[in-house]
Amino acid sequence: MSMHVLMHALEHAVEDSVRMLPFLYLAYLAIEFIEHSHGERIERALAGGGRWGFAAGAALGSVPQCGFSAMAANLYASRVITLGTLIAVFLATSDEAVPLLVAMPGKWPVMAMLITLKVVFGVVAGFCLDVLFKGLLPRGLRGGYTGHADEVDCHEEHEEQTSVWLSALRHTAEIFLFIVLFSFLIGLVFELVGEDVVSEVLLGMGVLQPLFTAFVGLVPNCAASVLLTQLYLSGGIGFPALMAGLCSGAGVGLAVLFRANPSLKQNLFIAGLLWAIGAGCGLVLELLGLYL
Repeated sequence: MSMHVLMHALEHAVEDSVRMLPFLYLAYLAIEFIEHSHGERIERALAGGGRWGFAAGAALGSVPQCGFSAMAANLYASRVITLGTLIAVFLATSDEAVPLLVAMPGKWPVMAMLITLKVVFGVVAGFCLDVLFKGLLPRGLRGGYTGHADEVDCHEEHEEQTSVWLSALRHTAEIFLFIVLFSFLIGLVFELVGEDVVSEVLLGMGVLQPLFTAFVGLVPNCAASVLLTQLYLSGGIGFPALMAGLCSGAGVGLAVLFRANPSLKQNLFIAGLLWAIGAGCGLVLELLGLYL
């Protein structure tokens, strides 16, 4: 591998990423303001949703940050919310994808469709789990709300109170580094293998593409959503595959769930359910031919 190839890939990665910075910072500034100003109110709305909590969960989960998925995992582990509400939050969580798309005005219609579909999928899945098929799952596997709640502290995963300006700046810097890294790696692969070859491999998966991206989405880290979004923006994957990965991706929510909920059986079931629903959502969009 020549130094010229490395420098060329790095140069393109930095150039493309720097253009996003102003929009990225403004997006995180808005997110930090919502979390700092309305975090406790949102927590109460999520915990007080009762049987129809999945509707509130899907709406609140669509706010582009993973703090609400961590909150939902804690509430589920403490039997405050139902399985349907937890899944609705996880499916609607967009993590870092929305700020990345906000940073590209040309992709705002894609962002609007992404958020809308994720909320719809979250509501439908929550309704099926908590209302339509509630009696099909054993209580031990279902977990969550059982008529009373344990003591819960949903703030253990939250950051200490700092200036929204500094918090937004820190998040912007962290994600910017991720963007540059993945842009560099994707660009390097394109330089070495050829963009046509990479695209053929990914697109050659056909209906299997959403199955693959849904598995990638399960990685409990914002890097997964950044990678999936970058692959979509570079043309490596289509919109259905992006949707599959972002539906199964719950940010740090899964990691918090495995730590806070003592039932490994429930946790593994939820992870498998997330993958299946995420992949299913992508396959539905493939069948409908929804490519943006």
